[in-house]
Amino acid sequence: MPPLPKRKVSSARRDKRRAHDALKTRNLVQCSNCGEMRLPHRVCPNCGHYQGREVIEIKEE
Repeated sequence: MPPLPKRKVSSARRDKRRAHDALKTRNLVQCSNCGEMRLPHRVCPNCGHYQGREVIEIKEE
């Protein structure tokens, strides 16, 4: 038989262990070209600009 815990883990101890499991909010910055919020150090998905120049061409429908 595998080893089993001798005592029930208290809710305080369990919750202390889970204190770092919460999801963190993403850091968003404003695009300098269109003003849309985007992730830092990434091409803007709305307009395709990065660091003041167009990197990818976005097709408008």
